[in-house]
Amino acid sequence: MSTKTTFKRIALVAVAALGLGVLSVAPSQAVAGTATLTVTAGSASVTPGASNETVTAATININGLLSAAQDSYTISVVKKSGPKDSGSVPFKLAVAETTTLGTLITSKAGVAAAALGYRFGAQGTYAYDSSTAFTTGVSDTYTVAANVGYAGATFGLLLGDSSTTRVAGTYVYTAMIQAYEGGSATGKTGGLQVVDLTFTINDTAANIAATNGTIDPSKTTAVLNAGSSITTTTDSSVAVVATASATNHATIQVKTFTSTSLAAPESVTVTLAGAGVVCNSDGSICGNNLTIAGDGDDLFRVRANGTAGTASIVVKTTTKTFPAKTVSFYAKSPATITVSTNKPVISVLAAASQTAVVRAVATDANGIVWGGQLYVIANAAADALIAGSTTPVACTFDPVNNRHDCPVGGVAAGTAALKVMDASLDTDGTIATTDAAVTSATTSTRVSTGSPTTATITFDKATYGPGEKATVLIRVLDADGLALPATTVTAGFTAAPTTNVAFSAGSDSLLADIVIAAANSSTSFTTAGARQYTVYMPMSTGTVTISATGSTGLAQAGRVVVTGSAEVVNSSVDAATDAANEATDAANAATDAALAAADAADAATAAAQDASDAVAALSATVAKLVASLKAQITSLTNLVIKIQKKVKA
Repeated sequence: MSTKTTFKRIALVAVAALGLGVLSVAPSQAVAGTATLTVTAGSASVTPGASNETVTAATININGLLSAAQDSYTISVVKKSGPKDSGSVPFKLAVAETTTLGTLITSKAGVAAAALGYRFGAQGTYAYDSSTAFTTGVSDTYTVAANVGYAGATFGLLLGDSSTTRVAGTYVYTAMIQAYEGGSATGKTGGLQVVDLTFTINDTAANIAATNGTIDPSKTTAVLNAGSSITTTTDSSVAVVATASATNHATIQVKTFTSTSLAAPESVTVTLAGAGVVCNSDGSICGNNLTIAGDGDDLFRVRANGTAGTASIVVKTTTKTFPAKTVSFYAKSPATITVSTNKPVISVLAAASQTAVVRAVATDANGIVWGGQLYVIANAAADALIAGSTTPVACTFDPVNNRHDCPVGGVAAGTAALKVMDASLDTDGTIATTDAAVTSATTSTRVSTGSPTTATITFDKATYGPGEKATVLIRVLDADGLALPATTVTAGFTAAPTTNVAFSAGSDSLLADIVIAAANSSTSFTTAGARQYTVYMPMSTGTVTISATGSTGLAQAGRVVVTGSAEVVNSSVDAATDAANEATDAANAATDAALAAADAADAATAAAQDASDAVAALSATVAKLVASLKAQITSLTNLVIKIQKKVKA
């Protein structure tokens, strides 16, 4: 046999042997087929939800053929990439659902899916189970198994927050799916399948505006309130003691917004001139000029530094400057206390029931309103038997009106003198008159024990123009004709008072019950001891009369008809009439004067004629006399000539 033939035979034997070997090897275990993987992207906000969970999860669906009951797939997730500084954002793989009947899902610890923590719920929400924590490394591993046949399940990838804020950007996680045969950890079949899950973390609109938004100065606000919090949208009046303290006596909130009203950062500078200091929100930095970068909603604190006076505080952002705000820091003790009576008549009731009977305004040596504690006391022991007390009773400071309101209790009928003191010199906590740095002059109030007896109706003026606003006061007096304290006289009249001419629109309705006010108030439209109504007079002129009949709320003597009247006059018409009458009188006077002048002229003409006639008569007489005299002279001349002739002869 040739060598060539020998090699051919050896090759054939080898091939046959290999062929028989292959044919004789039968699979000892079934094989888990390569799974089909389907993924969807997820998204979340940079601001976590209430349960630190993702709004929309990224999902992965596993679907594969298992040829034996012990075959399975495992799945876990590892972070692949993300934005800078996002390494601390934790994640969690959660069971969504099984997509094939008979599929069983367990955790690495062997816990069935029904008991697992993070699971999908209705409308894509998730049930929170604090026992299954988020991780920043590799997620828990889940096992997907079934009887022989197809197994399918969907998992969701969630993002948590833990103690850090999410970083906006794109996150990529890799899901690792491994097929196993016979349930053995060493029985891997096929290669490891991997697929990426993508997450997009969206920044909030406010953060985007904070980075890119344009500030709208018209929307910028700066509000000053007393204390450490902002409770109103308008500035408060703040007056506090000047003693140096870390107490936040006032807070300023500065808000800056974009044109779409999204908070956006802007540099804020707060400058304080005068007493006190301004601090940042936590009080770690204080001074007279403070500038911060701002975050769109910033707080500044105002504190005392031991200097009494007024703080003038200017808030300025990059795009807007506000008018100066003020905080008053008053001295330890007041310099003056001015008192007035707010309720001139009170009842026999405790002070707690009769507040603001006396009002006081205190100022320090700089003229700043003093907002410390004041007390009201009776002027003397005899006064305390009527109203008030010889023991100081605390007043309440009203920062809106910069005054103290003091309660006074009534004891017996009469008038009591009262005064107000401070206690800034107190050292032992027991308030006495010796603790006062200053005490006010006295004011008084009357304690009434009378009962409603009679009623009166009056207007605040005697005359009005058409439609003019008027005040009607209905008073109830006691048997001595004195005003009563605050009370309600039910059925003061038999019916609501009526008028002979209707008031104009907008007038208050008059009532049969009479509610008597305790004090005067221009804002509440009240008059002490009376029921005040605001009415508008008729448009027509004439007398307006209000009438009412006293009823069972009054004593028998007061159950009579009472009235109140005022005149409505039209001053413009009356003025025109007066002017016309005056013009007529002037015209009549002028006519009379003209007639008198004519009569005088006639008389003068007659007198002149008489004088002329007299002159003419006198002239005639003189002429006759002259003619007679001439005749006589002529005769005498002739006689003399005749005599001369005879003498010469």
